[in-house]
Amino acid sequence: MSETQSLNPCRILSGSALKLIAVITMLIDHIGYVFYAFPVFREPLFTALGETVTLYFILRKIGRLAFPIYCFLIGEGLRHTRNQLAYLARLLIFAVISEIPFNLMVSGDLLCADSQNVFFTLFFGALAIYFYRNIKSTPLKAVLMLAVLGVSIYANADYGAAGMAVIVVLYFLREHPIVQAIAGYPLFSGGIYAVAAFVPISMYNGQRGFIKHPVLKYAFYLFYPAHMLVLVGIKKLVT
Repeated sequence: MSETQSLNPCRILSGSALKLIAVITMLIDHIGYVFYAFPVFREPLFTALGETVTLYFILRKIGRLAFPIYCFLIGEGLRHTRNQLAYLARLLIFAVISEIPFNLMVSGDLLCADSQNVFFTLFFGALAIYFYRNIKSTPLKAVLMLAVLGVSIYANADYGAAGMAVIVVLYFLREHPIVQAIAGYPLFSGGIYAVAAFVPISMYNGQRGFIKHPVLKYAFYLFYPAHMLVLVGIKKLVT
């Protein structure tokens, strides 16, 4: 934790608290996504600024906070992990584990080539940062980072090349949350709603927080594929 962070009374959220916010907002987002076809989710609630607001609209906009927080935490994870390669391997393993649940959620099929789950995006972004941190040759570093970007585009990872770019940009600007929000805005699919994620990000205190035990740490990883399977299962039960 930097001295600036320790002296700032607004820095009250640990990395664990940010993970919890990201998980909750992601779940809210996916509830709206999975159950969109249900009339209660599409029924107009009220009109604001000329836009009809539905439950689906509210859930998906709240969900825009999740991805920027995850992107920010990827850079922090690489900075603080004791073993960067193990960290990368963990992301890749859970990307593979999550692919079938993700496919079932977005298409209803076991296989779907149109898009790969967000763990792949997080892995590619982390890999680019790893090359930046560990390759001494600047030209080689640039080539490898661009190669990762190309692979992410070819793989159709969720959020696309912009998603990977967000991870790298937030890492470079990690000490400047306001600049992060400005620089990241053109890359966020959620626009101004995604920028709201920088309110909690700006409150990060640099501390790990309550997620210390390996069981709890892996529970947060497992939540991603598990919650998608649960939502898909519920949908099948009620339709």
